[in-house]
Amino acid sequence: MGNQGRILAIGPTDNTSDQRTPRQRLRLIPEEARSSFVPVVPARYATTPHEWDMTRTAPDRPRADGVPIEVTGRVRTASGRPVAGALLEVWSANHYGRYRHIEDHSGLQLDENHLGLGRVLTDDEGCYRFWAISPGAYLARPDIGRWRPKHIHMSLSGGSSRLITQMYFPGEPNNATDPMAILMGDAFERNIGRPREVGTADVVQAFDFDIVVGGRNATFFE
Repeated sequence: MGNQGRILAIGPTDNTSDQRTPRQRLRLIPEEARSSFVPVVPARYATTPHEWDMTRTAPDRPRADGVPIEVTGRVRTASGRPVAGALLEVWSANHYGRYRHIEDHSGLQLDENHLGLGRVLTDDEGCYRFWAISPGAYLARPDIGRWRPKHIHMSLSGGSSRLITQMYFPGEPNNATDPMAILMGDAFERNIGRPREVGTADVVQAFDFDIVVGGRNATFFE
């Protein structure tokens, strides 16, 4: 009952989460069928140089418009074990709130120097690092005046699993009304990047964003 009340409190939304929700109970595959399955072979991921730098489309190209930021963090399990060798795929809107995607019909300004796509691998300690342009907020639902706060999407792949989360930014005025934030309740705080000192990095702002896979303190995945 409590979950239903929380969902209804979100108000009008795009219904995509509802469309992805199973309508029937999951069916367990019989043991005799499972024994015939081919064992899962964990994927071995690889990236190319400079994919971690999303502030440029290539090393010899100008930087995109906006504020360059660095995001660092550590991926670990609920027990604290580092998740090494996982592939972190990152995508975000540009400084003006526009995605370079055929389905983005917002009409907001594109930036020829911004693709908004990057990939990195976690090291032996589960740590990662990438540079990006601080994304703009955008009006996701003009019909109901709903804005999406600035955020960065992250997809984590390891073994046979793929999980997706988003990093939000502190102090954003649209955080409180974001549908995902409302669903997460108090757990939303775990999805906000923590500002830190820039250090020697060639960026203007820096954030830490640790990802916990599984358990009660898991970072929200969809």
